[in-house]
Amino acid sequence: MKETDYESFYNKMGEINGWDFSNLSAISEGVSWNFYDEVRKRAKVNDILLDIGTGGGERLIECSSSFLLLIGIDLSKEMIKRANLNLSNAAAANLRFLQMSSDQLQFPDSFFNIISSRHAPFSAKEVFRVLAHGGYFLTQQVSEADKLNIKEAFGRGQAFDQPDGTAKEKFKKELESAGFSEVISYEYDAIEYYQRLEDLLFLLTHTPIIPDFGQTKQDVETLQSFVEKNITNKGIMTNSKRSLIIAKK
Repeated sequence: MKETDYESFYNKMGEINGWDFSNLSAISEGVSWNFYDEVRKRAKVNDILLDIGTGGGERLIECSSSFLLLIGIDLSKEMIKRANLNLSNAAAANLRFLQMSSDQLQFPDSFFNIISSRHAPFSAKEVFRVLAHGGYFLTQQVSEADKLNIKEAFGRGQAFDQPDGTAKEKFKKELESAGFSEVISYEYDAIEYYQRLEDLLFLLTHTPIIPDFGQTKQDVETLQSFVEKNITNKGIMTNSKRSLIIAKK
């Protein structure tokens, strides 16, 4: 998908659902961390947090008690609308959501103590500029080999044509070039079991794993064949591969 396609896709998802997958029924085995737990571990009560690509803000709202101030940004105006709607139903007076590009962060130098970016693009130079000395930047990204058996079944998918680890190494080099003193990376490849066909359908419809999923009859037939080949007594099996990069300024 092109950048403009992603923006259109996330606007659509923001209007429909935000970035909330809490209703999915799935079992994961082998997950090594929870991203926002890792963010909170490095928080002090007077810290200011920037969350890049905040989506519907669901995860940031859960973190609100750990920080003095939290700001979530997203390029998608519909995601920000969804985030503000979610915020109106939450008791979090120290949280703000703004529509903004991560390529041009409209904040002063050294303003934030911690910056997070989960499954979202970022500019290493801009992150370095607005992060205070001694502060941390954490990013979790979807690895190229994520949902690999699904992509193989469809013969297409998000980053399907790229070697696994390409994005992780690129991000690490960009962060090192930007001036970060420490850049450490981790990864896990967990097994996921989706309990119902409806759960898998929701995932493929609300994420860009398989671009333009469901627009042809062939996609429906391919999905049926995939389920038949990958159904187990635990559910429909696939994988969740993630990378985590932690950089210190």
